[in-house]
Amino acid sequence: FSKMKVRLKREIVTMGQPDVDPLARVGHYVDPADWNNLIGRDDVAVIDTRNDYEVSIGSFEGAIDPQTQSFGEFPAWWEANKDRFHNKKIAMFCTGGIRCEKSTNYLIGQGIEDVFHLKGGILKYLEEIPPEDSSWKGDCFVFDNRVSVGHGLKEGPHVLCHGCRRPILPADAEREGYEAGVSCHQCVNETSEDDKNRFRERQRQMALAKARGGTHRL
Repeated sequence: FSKMKVRLKREIVTMGQPDVDPLARVGHYVDPADWNNLIGRDDVAVIDTRNDYEVSIGSFEGAIDPQTQSFGEFPAWWEANKDRFHNKKIAMFCTGGIRCEKSTNYLIGQGIEDVFHLKGGILKYLEEIPPEDSSWKGDCFVFDNRVSVGHGLKEGPHVLCHGCRRPILPADAEREGYEAGVSCHQCVNETSEDDKNRFRERQRQMALAKARGGTHRL
């Protein structure tokens, strides 16, 4: 991060479920070394609790993608799909483990007792498990200037579209709809022309700041 700002918030990673209380009870923690054995079992359903743009660049092999755009959509997804998981144990994972503190507590509140989650999240797994023993495919999106990381937490190839904050590959700059700092193929039709003009001005200010040897806040 180029800057740090600390603010008091009512909820870390908003789920919108006032009855969810991770301090009361969460799912069973699973160490990275034991994760492969758990998710390889036929009686276990593996659920990725992250947002769709995060899942798009990497996930565990065979994991279910709820295709949510925000964590707050997860309860509705579960309610619509819970019958798929009858008689299944549930294994959940997220980037660093915070979302799973809430999602496992939520499922317990829904009457699901056999709920597990990856201790330390994907990042701990990638840090500890070598590629040759890994069930992870792709890269892991991170919320800092690295954008993505792979095994050993090595920085990945992705960059950020500053129009939509989604990860893209350098080659995506050649695709239709890409404009530096303004849009990419994923978001070019999602923003208005007024939005794009604001983004262009922001990009211009960034270029001016860079020329002066400084930085401009995104």
